[in-house]
Amino acid sequence: MKKIILTGDRPTGRLHLGHYIGSLKNRVELQDEYDQYILVADIQALTDNAENPQKVRDNVKELLLDYLSVGIDPSKTTICIQSLIPAIAELTVFYLNLVTVARLERNPTVKSEIKLRAFSGGIPAGFLTYPVSQAADITAFGAHLVPAGEDQAPMIEQTCEIVRKFNTLYGEILTEPKIILSKTPRLIGTDGKSKMSKSLGNTIYLSDSADEIERKVMGMFTDPNHLKVSDPGDTKNNPVFIYLDAFGLDREKIDSLKAQYEKGGLGDVKVKRYLNEVLQATLEPIRKKRELLEKDLSSIYKIAFEGTEKAKALTSKTLEKVKAAMKIDYKEINTSHES
Repeated sequence: MKKIILTGDRPTGRLHLGHYIGSLKNRVELQDEYDQYILVADIQALTDNAENPQKVRDNVKELLLDYLSVGIDPSKTTICIQSLIPAIAELTVFYLNLVTVARLERNPTVKSEIKLRAFSGGIPAGFLTYPVSQAADITAFGAHLVPAGEDQAPMIEQTCEIVRKFNTLYGEILTEPKIILSKTPRLIGTDGKSKMSKSLGNTIYLSDSADEIERKVMGMFTDPNHLKVSDPGDTKNNPVFIYLDAFGLDREKIDSLKAQYEKGGLGDVKVKRYLNEVLQATLEPIRKKRELLEKDLSSIYKIAFEGTEKAKALTSKTLEKVKAAMKIDYKEINTSHES
């Protein structure tokens, strides 16, 4: 049997180039080798969007369109919706007893995400405990592998801790997952900030029009010290060259442009025009496929609902094993005689 992979995204917005190079492209490649499940994590999206559920609901559609337009094949990969899988919520409740509040507060990923969001009314309990929900996701599917970036490594480690605690208390029931670290460094934003993020407005979306892509590329941050064409420039911390390294196929041309830019004599506009050509070639087929998919949204949702039914069957089996191990299945009790 193929090993199981679980991955997914929170439906809080359209997916962008950072998602594509960091995970989506990899998922397309992995689906031929593994039994892959992709979870639309709408419950986790609500942990910091509880007051705007319509945003989460609307973006479920956006995720589905992005998944299918990049080449994720529903005959190879099961796409499913988190909130429609009851076993995940039930497992989350059980696992909450296996982790302390102090441990959750020490999770580096949670700490950085809390700092980024700067909750004004206090940290929602659901947000603080979302590593537990994530552990429920991973173990419900019996995932052997979880593709993720280095920033998510603490989350997978927390899942492993919960698995070990459960298996120590109740028997070897749960599968301890391993992380597949992304080989691609995190794509920085068009503004030169360390992360491409919807909230920072420094993204190029997979669904952007050709004009939008060109506008964003031509407005990209470069080397602030490269004031004149004749000035030598920095390519290592320059978003334009970082994007060329990530998406360009003509290595000889890119290396030549780098050498010329570092020496002096190459203007930013010329490099940006080439990057625009590269990104247009990458995104045009994705955008065209997305436009076709948008014409039949009922079929898109059907794929997700059918995938969810398959996921429910798998995860309910995990839940049965967990409840039996915890002595709360009560199947063997004859209701006519109390035990």
